[in-house]
Amino acid sequence: MAIRILTDQAPVQTPMVSKRSGIAGTLASALLSNRKALAGAAVLAAFTLIAIFAPVISPYDPHALQFEPILGPSRAHLLGTTGNGQDIFSQLMWSTRESLLLAVVAGIMATVIAVVVGVSAAYLGGLWDHVLNLVTDVFLVIPTLPLMIVVAAYAASGGVAVLIAVIVITGWSYGARQLRSQALSLRNREFLEAARVRGERSLYIILFEVLPNMTSLIVAIFLGAALYAVLAAAGLQFIGLGDTNALSWGTMLYWAQANGALLAGSPLWVLAPGICIALLGAAFALLNYAFDEIANPALRPVRRKRWS
Repeated sequence: MAIRILTDQAPVQTPMVSKRSGIAGTLASALLSNRKALAGAAVLAAFTLIAIFAPVISPYDPHALQFEPILGPSRAHLLGTTGNGQDIFSQLMWSTRESLLLAVVAGIMATVIAVVVGVSAAYLGGLWDHVLNLVTDVFLVIPTLPLMIVVAAYAASGGVAVLIAVIVITGWSYGARQLRSQALSLRNREFLEAARVRGERSLYIILFEVLPNMTSLIVAIFLGAALYAVLAAAGLQFIGLGDTNALSWGTMLYWAQANGALLAGSPLWVLAPGICIALLGAAFALLNYAFDEIANPALRPVRRKRWS
């Protein structure tokens, strides 16, 4: 039986306490409320599905030389055919796999190196900070494009592995500098001092105390590295570095340029992979902007209320 207590004040309704959703739930709700994040995630999800179901979506074998060269778009060939008689649409679908793989793997590896170097330098300090900071500065000042071309040219037969290695080597230093600056601002916080007093090891403090407070920045660095990987891989493959027989958007552009696709009357051979590169890069860029807005409220756009 409910007992009502009478007081002079109006009754206060106590809200129901909900369960803690955790970091994943909070991040998911923040992303769902951000239009840029939704647009970028939708495009990225579409390319992921295409990469997974490429054998189902593609009507023909992408390597088969079984059609007339330079055919225009039709029901049989949605984007026409190449100069060697291959179906452009089938090649485009299969090329999504390698292009997306390059972006994700290179982005993850570059982010891991940036986290290890940047956070370790800031937290350990002293000689470690000087040495790791010097290495980071060296990679920051080295001209990126010439280094990429030289390394990729000397290891042209390595295929995807060489491209990933070149992109990672030239793409980790900027993220490491950002992470070092962020970690320096956290190094003397009270919760880290409490962990040191408890006798926790440095590795434990970095993994379970420092990194969780830098999640948004780490994700943003990964998205930036993935965007860099998309453009860098396409550029290197376009100039003929890497395995030109592999199926990727960059190699499609290479063969289109080598066969004079625009002069031959096959503009879709150039436009289709170029648009896909732009869309995938835009997806990573939109997600990156969204994470910046989530991490920094000052960057969020101000929406004016409409007065009736």
